[in-house]
Amino acid sequence: MADSDKIEHLFERRSDMGTFTCVEICAGAGGQSLGLELAGFEHALAVEIDPDACETLRLNRPEWDVREVDVHHLDGAELEGTIDLFAGGVPCPPFSIAGKQLGADDERDLFPQALRLIEEMKPKAVMLENVKGLATARFKDYRKQITDRLEELGYKWDWQVLNSSEMGVPQLRPRFILVALQPDAYEHFQWPHAEKTPPTVGETLRDLMGANGWPGIDAWVEKADAIAPTLVGGSRKHGGPDLGPTRARAAWLQLGVDGRSIATAAPSDEDAVDHTPKMTLEMVAKIQGFPAGWKFSGRKTAAYRQIGNAFPPPVAKAIGEQIKKAIEASQAASRKTNLRAVG
Repeated sequence: MADSDKIEHLFERRSDMGTFTCVEICAGAGGQSLGLELAGFEHALAVEIDPDACETLRLNRPEWDVREVDVHHLDGAELEGTIDLFAGGVPCPPFSIAGKQLGADDERDLFPQALRLIEEMKPKAVMLENVKGLATARFKDYRKQITDRLEELGYKWDWQVLNSSEMGVPQLRPRFILVALQPDAYEHFQWPHAEKTPPTVGETLRDLMGANGWPGIDAWVEKADAIAPTLVGGSRKHGGPDLGPTRARAAWLQLGVDGRSIATAAPSDEDAVDHTPKMTLEMVAKIQGFPAGWKFSGRKTAAYRQIGNAFPPPVAKAIGEQIKKAIEASQAASRKTNLRAVG
C-alpha cells in the first residue's frame, strides 16, 4: 500500500468511533507499542532508527507501518488530523543519573523533534516517557520549556513518576511520564491507580527457570522473594549482555541471580541444587513485562539492549487506557451537546 493510500485509509478508520489511532516515535522493541495496542490504540505509524528493533517490530506486528528513520527526517504533516495519540520513549541518556545529564545540550535530546511532530500532527493526546532523572530539580527549567510549548500548542498537561511495580511489573523501574491532552479531553483524564502487589522474581520466573528440571528451583524461588531491581544495561556504550554495572549485579545476586552475563538456556537437572543461575533473554523480557512469544531480532547483545531499554507494556497499557477513556468521555460530551443543540 502506498503512503498516500495509507493516509486515506486512516481517515476511513477514524470515521469508526471505536477506532483510536496512535503514532509512536523511538518505538524500540515494542514495549510501549504493545501496551498501547492492548489499551485499544491502533498504530498508524511506528518510528525507530535501530535496525534490529525495527525488525523486532516487524516480526511481531507485520501489519504495522514500521519506518526505520531518524525522527529529524520525519514529516508529521502527512498525518495531520488523523491521530488520537502521539507517544514516544525519547532517549534517556540526556537525563539519566548514570550519564552526564547534559539535557538539552545532549545531541540525543529528541524532545524538540517530538514537539515539532506534535505541532504538525495535532493529535488529541500526547504521552512521552523518560527516566526519573527528568523529574529532578536540575531539569526544572527544561521541563518548563517543554510544557510551555505544549500549552502554546493548545494542550493541558500533567506529569508523574510512576513505579512500574505499581502496574504489576516485577521490578521497580520508575519512569517519568508526561501526558498532555486537548482541554476537552484533559478534564476527564485521571492517572491509573496502583494495582495489586507485583509478583516476586521467583514467582515470575519459576516456570522458565525450572523448565529443564533443575533440582534447586524450589529453594531458588524462596530466595528470589522480592521484586527485581531496575533492569539496566541497555546503553550502546555499555559492554555485553549482562545485568548492568557492579551495584546492579550485586542486587541481582541477593535474589540468587548471576548477572554477569545472559544464559542461552535455563539450568538443567545436571546443575547443583545450590547453583546460582543466570537469566535467559526470555526471562529478562518477562521481568520487563513482555508476554511469552514476543520475539526479539538480532544477536544476544542487540536483543538484550532492546529489552533493557523497553517501556514495560503493562505500564503503557494502564496509562493508555486512561487516555482513551478521557478521549471517549470528551467525545460523548460533545455528542450530547450537539444533540441538545439540534433538539
